[in-house]
Amino acid sequence: MRFLVVGAGAVGGYFGGRLIEAGQDVTFLVRPRRAAELAGSGLVIRSRYGDINISKPKTILAENLRPDQAYDVVLLSTKAYDLDNAIASFSAGVGPETAILPLLNGMKHVEVLIEHFGPERVLGGQCVIAATLNQNREIVHLNESHGLSFGERDGLLTPRVENIAAAMSKARFQSRLSRSIQSDMWSKWVFITTGAGITCLMRSAVGDITAAGGSDLALSLLDECSAIAGREGYPVPTAALERSRAVVTQAGSTLTASMLRDLEQGSPIEADQIVGDMLRRADEHGVPAPLLRIVFIHLRAYEMRRARETKAAGVAA
Repeated sequence: MRFLVVGAGAVGGYFGGRLIEAGQDVTFLVRPRRAAELAGSGLVIRSRYGDINISKPKTILAENLRPDQAYDVVLLSTKAYDLDNAIASFSAGVGPETAILPLLNGMKHVEVLIEHFGPERVLGGQCVIAATLNQNREIVHLNESHGLSFGERDGLLTPRVENIAAAMSKARFQSRLSRSIQSDMWSKWVFITTGAGITCLMRSAVGDITAAGGSDLALSLLDECSAIAGREGYPVPTAALERSRAVVTQAGSTLTASMLRDLEQGSPIEADQIVGDMLRRADEHGVPAPLLRIVFIHLRAYEMRRARETKAAGVAA
């Protein structure tokens, strides 16, 4: 099975590297700068589950993709705001039998991918991992989670997802073939919208928000997002909802959302794709979501200021 991993950043590089370690045929679709880095220092992963140093991973530039050499699986882990650029870069590697496995947050990207490639090529997928690139451009795995789940969006067991499951079962990460991947994705979306929303709004970790008496705000935001999911036909299972409640109110927790880390670094954020799209669906269904609306305005104000300051500095956003 031939995998095309779009990008070799923290997430794509981690899962792609683990697949190579397991003997799978993996090629990273990268830009020239990253291709040069990987050719020089290799793909390096630092993790409590075992370090990896792949001296010369296979890479390819977008202009070198050929339709007659299409890949079996495209593993897509780009940021949601860069989806259009990613689609343009990997489209030539998609053939009639290619399965596109996105690991993006939210649900909007699924609609975009279906529009471009057709529903038959798009799987559902999600991952749970905290990883980053350090100053040496090594992938550093930050926590104990490194899970990836996927499946047909209609819940069917097909030969292609069973083959993908077999390939991933040999890798040193937790993989799961799900027959309810749409519901899984919605449950994660509710959780990350709550986590990103409350930590960005308060500019603080969960434990600090709890210590300041803000647990009720976190729970209110979770309830709003959960209600939206229910109206969309994907109610969050009770056990998952209780886990989310515990996480976003845990005393002493240092947990912050990656969106907050991006915001504090002055980087682009997935405001529209994660929070804005959830709010849009609330409005469509008439679900009251006043706290979610405040969160989105807060994030949009940041984006407006960032765009203005970037323009003033004469640097492309």
